[in-house]
Amino acid sequence: MKRVRATALVAGLAAAAMVLTACGGGSSTAGGSNTSGSSTAGASGGIAVGLAYDIGGRGDKSFNDSAAKGLDKAKSELGVTVQESEAQPNETDADKEERLRTLADGGAKAVVAVGFAYSGPLAKVAKDYPDVKFAIVDDAAATGDNITNIVFAENESSFLVGAAAALKTKSGTVGFIGGVQTPLIEKFQAGYAAGAQAAKPGTKVLVQYLTQAPDFTGFNDPAKGETAAGGLLDQGADVVYQAAGGSGSGVFKAVAAKPGSLAIGVDSDQYVSADPSVQGIILTSALKNVDVGVFDFIKAVGDGSVKPGSTLYDLKNDGVGYATSGSLIGDISPQLDGYKAKIVDGSIKVPTAP
Repeated sequence: MKRVRATALVAGLAAAAMVLTACGGGSSTAGGSNTSGSSTAGASGGIAVGLAYDIGGRGDKSFNDSAAKGLDKAKSELGVTVQESEAQPNETDADKEERLRTLADGGAKAVVAVGFAYSGPLAKVAKDYPDVKFAIVDDAAATGDNITNIVFAENESSFLVGAAAALKTKSGTVGFIGGVQTPLIEKFQAGYAAGAQAAKPGTKVLVQYLTQAPDFTGFNDPAKGETAAGGLLDQGADVVYQAAGGSGSGVFKAVAAKPGSLAIGVDSDQYVSADPSVQGIILTSALKNVDVGVFDFIKAVGDGSVKPGSTLYDLKNDGVGYATSGSLIGDISPQLDGYKAKIVDGSIKVPTAP
């Protein structure tokens, strides 16, 4: 159920705060989301921002946390005020639409939706709030005069970690685990497999998805991730790449329990955020700088330079890449950087579908 909690909103949002608290003393109940309000008023007197997370929200140590990092930077550097809301498993488009409307009605001048699942609801809501600027991460289908699409070349960063997997495997077999089988996650799979074949032709790539759309619980089910990883390891994979959001912690756990095996993280540098008990098995992570996209959008809304349409973050502008934390990747970094240069100059074309 939806909970709205207003805390210390600045004077410029006083009216919005009164509306929110009128819905039941600071909390209200409605379909399937979790909304909390917070504010940080900087010297610049920044705009009000609403951010709707994908399933898992803050604390997933992956996709959502990368978005949160960009939001936190905007609070610190731009003085924006913030409301945050989190998607729930198997909620409807109507739930997502209500969440976006709640953020806009709460006074937000910029609303960011994290994840392609918001595409339909955001396109609908944006039409009703022409004075609010909307952004959606990982979707180019929702379009409008007040919609910015923040998209990434996930296949390019996945190519690099696929090459890393092939260069490190001893068995000649590597694995890929996707949280939910959708065209977006298949981009990760496609790049990974292409990178593995480029670095070591003949490398076997095993693929496992945790759930099928529209069941999006595969992005927040560590137990299912652990089971799937165990299955791939039993089939001979000794390096496993997961594009599975919060389920990735289960993948790391399974790999850590299998001596000689390695794991690859996704979206953020997961070596940094991982439990120390599994850090030693994380070879690298495919970076997707959602934080940069979120911050850039909020800044553009604040200074009036925001534009509708798609902004692509790729290897060329360092919107994606691979992580170098830990001690396992250094010896092959020169080779990975060579592949990066070839992708940037166009001599390597990375596929976007398996």
